[in-house]
Amino acid sequence: MSTLPKRNEVPVALTWDLTTIYANEADWEKDFAFVESQIPVLAAYKGRLRRSGRTLLAFNKLSESVAQIVGKLHTYAHLHADSDTAVSHYQSMNSRVGNLGNQMGTATSWVTPELLTIKPERLEAFIAKNPGLELYRRDFAEITRERAHYRSPEVEELLSQASQLHGGPSAVFGMFNNADLKMPEVADETGALVRITNGNWGSKWLINPDRETRKRAYEAVFDTWMGWRNTIAANYAARVKSDIFKAKARNYPSCRNMALDSIDVPEDVYDSLITTIHSNLDRVHRYLKVRQKMMGVDQLAWYDMYVPLVGELKYEISYEDAQAKILAAVAPLGEDYVNTLRDGFNSRWVDVVENEGKRSGAYSSGSYGTAPYMLMNWHDTMESMFTLAHEAGHSMHSWHSRTHQPYTYSSYTLFVAEVASTLNEALLAHYLLEETDDKNMKRYVLNKQLESIRSTLVRQGMFAEFESIAHATAEAGKPLTPDVLCGIHKGLNEKYYGAVVTIDDRIGIEWARIPHFYNSFYVYQYCTGIAAALTLARKIINEGKPAVERYLKFLSSGGSMSSIELLRAAGVDMTTNDAVQGAFDSFNDYLAEFEKLS
Repeated sequence: MSTLPKRNEVPVALTWDLTTIYANEADWEKDFAFVESQIPVLAAYKGRLRRSGRTLLAFNKLSESVAQIVGKLHTYAHLHADSDTAVSHYQSMNSRVGNLGNQMGTATSWVTPELLTIKPERLEAFIAKNPGLELYRRDFAEITRERAHYRSPEVEELLSQASQLHGGPSAVFGMFNNADLKMPEVADETGALVRITNGNWGSKWLINPDRETRKRAYEAVFDTWMGWRNTIAANYAARVKSDIFKAKARNYPSCRNMALDSIDVPEDVYDSLITTIHSNLDRVHRYLKVRQKMMGVDQLAWYDMYVPLVGELKYEISYEDAQAKILAAVAPLGEDYVNTLRDGFNSRWVDVVENEGKRSGAYSSGSYGTAPYMLMNWHDTMESMFTLAHEAGHSMHSWHSRTHQPYTYSSYTLFVAEVASTLNEALLAHYLLEETDDKNMKRYVLNKQLESIRSTLVRQGMFAEFESIAHATAEAGKPLTPDVLCGIHKGLNEKYYGAVVTIDDRIGIEWARIPHFYNSFYVYQYCTGIAAALTLARKIINEGKPAVERYLKFLSSGGSMSSIELLRAAGVDMTTNDAVQGAFDSFNDYLAEFEKLS
């Protein structure tokens, strides 16, 4: 039986260095108290922003300085909390800073309605007399664009107070999934009993070459979730109801419209994505038939879709060697990019290994003024290496944006968030294919890329369709019961995979395992992200310096333009279906080469 180390047993070099944020908790508490003291100061500006540009500029500067500190407080608390979710002290710190942010939001909820009362010509006069306000011109324009969705100051205050409730379902799911849910022990291919965890689910069980082992793990995991179907369905339904409340309160026709309009992305982009995926499912089915033939099975099952088809390749790589390969792979992006990422690895941006109570999965985090930290649950596998490259892409995007943009434009939207991460993966795949003459290695990487596109573009597209249907169902007044949710998800699996894969009743509960559903209408951006990333990666590899310069400018632009404009300037237009179709064309090319080598 394998056991995970306790947090204090993990070597310090493999943990992130949070002392660069605060040397100790006393310093954290000092900043916490300072923010508390500034909340009434910010609130006292209510009714005064219309008076003069000088007052408006002073408020903006104070608000930004306090918000930066809140970001640091949150980063320090939530990274400690995620290091060991069972430590109540850190959970309390994280909850406290969450409440502090809500208090600040409530105290300043009047700002946008008040700004909307300033006539455009008066605002222009403010800017002309106070040059410092020119910085916020785009912010002012965005507020004007969403004018119809802001309410009176009194209603905005109530909505801000209600925001404390909207995060409830996500918090419940996070604690359940990471701290309370215990998966059973299952016999692996050697007969040894090993407990399934969120960390080893993908790295050990789904890719296990022994089919019976995969089947046992699949049944154990999905049956466990099926046992909680009523609880999880009620929790997710509460999240959807929260979305509906917000959409109605802000005069949006639907939850999906609210999510996309907030980042100035047309809903046609979402619909075009789903339609383009549907029109390319024959290519996916062709690949799955190749998989079925190579695996020698009469019928594919869900648990057959993730195991590498090049089973005889035993690829193990240490964390240190993976860093070296990633740095070599991103060399086309220039010496400065490589040196910055190397320094980040050496400065403990990464929390590397899994430990008891640690949050599952991987992510990039941080805030303005902190390092762009990365969470990993490392295993010596190619999958972990690609995950590290992915999160490094996020962190380098954040580093460039926070370094080259002022605070107000240092954040980028979720729509572009997955581009830099997925592009790093594409560059890593290209590097691995170029550096080896080993036929099996090439087949392995090609298979990896095929799976990356299938699992990201197709699978996440299916999840995006699930979200759209689930929200539309609830908006039509139909309860989201376990049977309804499982029925939607099973039906989508039949549409996407049923021509080749056996779809059993267990697969209906898969939706319950997806944490991203608590960040509504997020997952479609994985699809648009990989489509844009593959397009930009091809340009970088084929065009060289001009494409690299456009891309680095994109990384450094933060939120200074709309997401659509940012990507268009980088070299890809997401208002057409060219990028998504191009991703499927890349899929087709990978598949043809894979078949040739196989």
